[in-house]
Amino acid sequence: MDTGVKQRIVQELVPGKQITLAHIIANPDQALYQQLGLKIDISNGGQAIGVLTISPAETAIIIADIAIKSAGVRLGFLDRYLGSLIITGTVSEVEAAIQAIIDYSDEKLSFAICDITRT
Repeated sequence: MDTGVKQRIVQELVPGKQITLAHIIANPDQALYQQLGLKIDISNGGQAIGVLTISPAETAIIIADIAIKSAGVRLGFLDRYLGSLIITGTVSEVEAAIQAIIDYSDEKLSFAICDITRT
């Protein structure tokens, strides 16, 4: 029975301390780089893309710093408002950077972490 009364639903985001996505794209097609607006250097072999999401979102700044310092990857994109990070480098650089991020987030920040996935 419809009473004509509208319900109001309030949704609230309460971010936890977590990495929700840690993915490595090992050999992306050139079109993917172009669509993402990434500049790549193919002089030293194939490039990989690492994609991470983290909350709280500001932590993306910290994990970007860890990625650069641990494996020499390059930043493709950083969103400190949504907690997204895209890095590029060789497959081994991207893998090492993501592993360093996972380790630091788990051990030092006590974050809930996800498995690293690959395509």
